[in-house]
Amino acid sequence: MKLRFFSAFTLCAVALSAIGVSPAAGSASPSASNAQIRAVVAAVSAADLRAYDTKLVGFGTRNDFSETLNSPTRGIFAARDYIRAQFDADAARSNGHMTVALDTFVHPKTEQTPRDVTESSIIATLTGDRPGPTYVMSSHYDDCNGDCTDGKNDAPGADDNGSGSSAVLAAAKAMAGFTHFRGKIVFAVFDGEELGLWGAEHFSESLKTAGDDVVANLNNDIVGTPDTGGPDRFVVRVFSEALPPDVKVGAVNTYGTENSSPSRELARFIADVVPQYVTQFHVRSVWRADRFGRGGDQEEFQKRLFPAVRFVEAHENFYHQHKNVRVENGVQYGDLLKYIDFAYMQRVTQANVASLAALALGPGEPQSVAMPYHGLGYQQLGNDTTLTWTKAPGAASYEIVWRATDSPVWQHAKNVGDVTTATVPVSHDDYIIGVRSIGADGLRSVVVDPVPQRLRP
Repeated sequence: MKLRFFSAFTLCAVALSAIGVSPAAGSASPSASNAQIRAVVAAVSAADLRAYDTKLVGFGTRNDFSETLNSPTRGIFAARDYIRAQFDADAARSNGHMTVALDTFVHPKTEQTPRDVTESSIIATLTGDRPGPTYVMSSHYDDCNGDCTDGKNDAPGADDNGSGSSAVLAAAKAMAGFTHFRGKIVFAVFDGEELGLWGAEHFSESLKTAGDDVVANLNNDIVGTPDTGGPDRFVVRVFSEALPPDVKVGAVNTYGTENSSPSRELARFIADVVPQYVTQFHVRSVWRADRFGRGGDQEEFQKRLFPAVRFVEAHENFYHQHKNVRVENGVQYGDLLKYIDFAYMQRVTQANVASLAALALGPGEPQSVAMPYHGLGYQQLGNDTTLTWTKAPGAASYEIVWRATDSPVWQHAKNVGDVTTATVPVSHDDYIIGVRSIGADGLRSVVVDPVPQRLRP
């Protein structure tokens, strides 16, 4: 069997090379390595991550209902002020490229909460020296013990989600001097996630209202330890939704695009980029919006049609999540700092930084991508596929990519040059086909899937 498979693959490779196509086992022609990306990835410090998470745990509780404590050393707003101070220090080193603000509002009482509660997220925005879209790295800093409305008792929250908040802080510190990119990188630490994604809802809605072109949200929630050790120490899970809320299910079934959402293409991009810059570290792509039956802040971005994914550690320990600290029947419960693996958290943070930098340094995505095709009654029916698009900023050429309908990754690619229409000898009956931009330095954009356009007599 192995010999027959090898022979078939070899024949396929010969046929594809004859038309100028590069076959790949896992991804289609990943982007060239980039010195700027390597530099910001190397700047992520495990020591910084330890210091951030230790300080956050030290506030005793970050429960939403501790906001009335008015203490500089305990409660969620003491933690908020600490996070803001770290961002302010980064901004001071950014030569005016970073600004820091609070997104504060009052959320009214709900059926699950005892009273109105003040929510206050911390937002640091790093602006590049060229216009472009918005990229968001996010987390939440509120936490929860066995009762998410308990504002008095301890809730360490070292992993959920001191780890994600520390990752955002460390990424902002590493990237504060990184300014030669397109657009804005937003570092957001949200409040109110445990009670209903309130901070992310409020902020993502403000981005939508302002007309921000948000092309990526990288949300980090529970990224502090692989728990089991072993191979899981070198894997992070990335969750992505299949179908955006505006999708027409009939069209999905007709064209077979159930695995081609913008969020899923963002996940594929991340999975390609990360191993190039983070040693022996890999993305386990999970084709699901979040863990089974659960959710996270990225969903508020997805609701507003912004591509978004969630980073989560490879293997969670549920004795440590939303539990009162105690030992029971010999089992330690509680989200304690001693369980955090800072070397692992460093790799996850580096994965985020590499992805953000690759997005911001790379060319823009091709726009208005379409796949015109002929229906029955045309003599022009055939097995070739044509794509059209409009040019993207920073693009030197474009690449058409395709994969078998049952493949999770792009398998083949053809550079078609600096054009806005191209035809490849690939049947859209048998393959999923897309296009991406390539910069002069070899960096690539996220793949854009075309809108099918049926040509009529």
